Amino acid sequence: MERPTIGIRREDKHEWEARVPLTPDAVRTLVADESLNVVVQPSPIRAFADEAYLEVGARVDEDLSACGLVFAVKEVPIALLRPSTAYVFFSHTIKGQPYNMPLLRRVLDLGCTLIDYERIVDSEGRRLVFFGRHAGLAGMIDTLHVLGRRLEWQGVPTPFREIEAAHRYPGLTEARAAFEKLGEALRRDPLPAALQPFVVGVTGYGSVSRGAQELLDLLRPESVDPSQLAALTTPGLYKTVFEERHLVEPVEPGASFELQDYYDNPDRYRSVFEAHARRLAVLVNGIYWTEAYPRLLTLEFLREWFASEASPRLRVVGDISCDIDGSVECTVKVTTPGQPAFVFDPATGGVAEGVEGPGLCMMTTDCLPCELPIESSTSFTDALQPFVAAAARADYAGTFEGSGLPAPLAAATIVWRGELTPDYRYLESHLGP
Repeated sequence: MERPTIGIRREDKHEWEARVPLTPDAVRTLVADESLNVVVQPSPIRAFADEAYLEVGARVDEDLSACGLVFAVKEVPIALLRPSTAYVFFSHTIKGQPYNMPLLRRVLDLGCTLIDYERIVDSEGRRLVFFGRHAGLAGMIDTLHVLGRRLEWQGVPTPFREIEAAHRYPGLTEARAAFEKLGEALRRDPLPAALQPFVVGVTGYGSVSRGAQELLDLLRPESVDPSQLAALTTPGLYKTVFEERHLVEPVEPGASFELQDYYDNPDRYRSVFEAHARRLAVLVNGIYWTEAYPRLLTLEFLREWFASEASPRLRVVGDISCDIDGSVECTVKVTTPGQPAFVFDPATGGVAEGVEGPGLCMMTTDCLPCELPIESSTSFTDALQPFVAAAARADYAGTFEGSGLPAPLAAATIVWRGELTPDYRYLESHLGP
């Protein structure tokens, strides 16, 4: 029986993208134990050298035309898509994102198959293959890095200034050591009275939020419920975590919050987050959001708030979710690991690069896991590898129903041989004529 051949494409979306979907250790197993051929495109920036793949039995080659199934991390450039090929990558299309509808259209036109990692879920709908934890880890590092620089510009030097950007640490071990050192410094020399009580708010409770909290907890903050923020006056470092019930309330007077009802009927709810925002020094946002749901921070609220207070308590927002004009409406642009911050001026709507200027300082990097490429790729591979052999042996020439794809991969198949699968036909309305 002929050995199936899979490809791993080079990541080239930007200079920071050093991640891989499958590490050399995983490829060794796929070649030796699963009898697969693996072709890896060469890359000068990948966290794992070309030689490491050669040593485990892969072929390093620019040409992936022999590969019926190709794995990537980020979107494959439209011009590089090949007819009748099956692809697995983060397509960023399931919300009908306008910027990637041309990509989806090209996948359809070429008769390709598209499987999206974001939709590989279990029977409970929980994602199985993701970078979320490492987005949270790197997001917390970069948010506090930006905080230190912002406070220093405002004339308030603090130990936060010692935190580097995530990509400057060799790995998580060194980043953890830096956070433990920061925690010791904060306990030894409390923050200035003007910053007290110092509250870091984290939205959500999924993998992104848990990753962010994992590092924040090394500072040993005291945990408080969002309901306690209004009465909090005692100096100290605090952490508060927001769930949906803290973010919104029913529009109907006297109605109680019901989580499933909120999911099903978000128009029946309104945001109450703005009252909480006034109590925070830092906001780290890690929620999944669509336009159906209320925003956390609106431009209108920010204009009123920053016009009425000379020095609002909220210094930095780390928007890990990074939805442009999304739940945090002043997330108006994406930042990069090399330049992770901008300042949004609510009075004018203007943006200043870096940490200087009037307004709210924002960290909105959308490729955070690539700042921890070895750890994030290893974790991602561990989750993906159990599906690879079955995906490689699926029948991509026949019907979707007869493909032999495992249920989680079938559920994640957006396009099958140039046609939207039943669960994703809603995307037709986003594709245009």
